[in-house]
Amino acid sequence: MAELELGRHCGVADCRQLDFLPFVCDGCSGVFCLQHRSRDAHGCSEVNIRNNSVKPDQHRSYPCSYKDCNRKELLPVLCPYCEKHFCLRHRHQSDHECEKLDTQKPRMAATQQLVKHIIDSKKNEEEKSKKRKGAKNNETAAKVALMKLKMHACGDKSLPQTERIYFQVFLPKGNKEKSKPMFFCSKWSIGKVVDFAASLASLKNDNNKSTSQKLRLCHTASGEALPFEHTLETWLSDKDCPLYNGGNIILEYLDNDVLFIEDTESYFS
Repeated sequence: MAELELGRHCGVADCRQLDFLPFVCDGCSGVFCLQHRSRDAHGCSEVNIRNNSVKPDQHRSYPCSYKDCNRKELLPVLCPYCEKHFCLRHRHQSDHECEKLDTQKPRMAATQQLVKHIIDSKKNEEEKSKKRKGAKNNETAAKVALMKLKMHACGDKSLPQTERIYFQVFLPKGNKEKSKPMFFCSKWSIGKVVDFAASLASLKNDNNKSTSQKLRLCHTASGEALPFEHTLETWLSDKDCPLYNGGNIILEYLDNDVLFIEDTESYFS
């Protein structure tokens, strides 16, 4: 069986380290490992051009704003919600206890109510077609699929077996690959799951930038885009519409004001 192509090799000729979460330089667009991600470290071709007009501070660093964290980054890692700098470890909202988490909820209450209404309506429609679909979308089918996923899924092999959660991840429409088996840590936030899945599938991921579209993880039954700050284990234990270990999940690019996918069945046909 052909080996899965994971990660990217560092662009520095003397390094060539295989990195599962590579960095793309915004100057020369090269791909580099953690050690060579700064422009100075990989001798960025754009540095000499910019040095003719501007002399950057070679010792500039960006300290993490999270409490009791002393880490610093050579490049800015800015939270788009609270607009503070953080290290790579604390870049997600749930990881740095973002002050904007609570203030967003009242502002989006009306939208969330509308989404809940749509989801409830979809659930009623799904009940009518449940007999035709059989065991395809229930927990028993997921358990059967789980045995096959464990044989082929890719992920972080350092994760303990007890924390691994397996999914058949259906990739964005238009992608060459339709789906890919992967496993993640049950304790990860949805944002971290999206970042890791994007790296494994070599998908463009600009979730840390202010763009019109974000790469979202969506529920196959309801089509709901799962909030970045939620954890995977929260959805595994959800009483109304849970995710199943061994089940399906969808990755798709959605506009910032779109909170669900309307036609989830089109990903499986």
